[in-house]
Amino acid sequence: MPIIPKVLIALAVAVVTVAGCSGEPSPRNHVEGTWRMVSAQVERNGQFTPAYGERPNGMLTFTADMRFVEVLTDSSVPRFASDARGEGTDAENRAAMAGSIGLFGTYTVDEEGQFSGNRVEGATFPNWVGDVRTTDDLRIVVDGDRMTENFTRPDGTEIVIVFERVT
Repeated sequence: MPIIPKVLIALAVAVVTVAGCSGEPSPRNHVEGTWRMVSAQVERNGQFTPAYGERPNGMLTFTADMRFVEVLTDSSVPRFASDARGEGTDAENRAAMAGSIGLFGTYTVDEEGQFSGNRVEGATFPNWVGDVRTTDDLRIVVDGDRMTENFTRPDGTEIVIVFERVT
């Protein structure tokens, strides 16, 4: 092989190697993955009540491309008599709305790979659409395969949700 092509090949390998290394390894994203809700409590004025009934059911997924989706439900909410989502009674609709929340958007992590905030792009509670949350009102802490989400409502009510890692 002539000397010029060997030099070009060596140069190409060096460029690819340098491009793949930034000198510093990027921090691990500690929240990335899928999480299943195992408990949820509301604390208001020192009183604790289940946030999503006695058998809460829900999932929270954080993707590698910094997007999230969260769906939390009370598994004891009764089925609609009509079997059609848009044809529930006032009581059925009220129970479904009070017993569930779904939202999605983007999130950030800090230089340590810890959750640092999110922006809600869509939610079943329309008042949250467009909200930007920081660790002042939404704190997420990962400890191994367990994650705790602490959310403070504007009125000071605290919601604590515990998740276990699925993936």
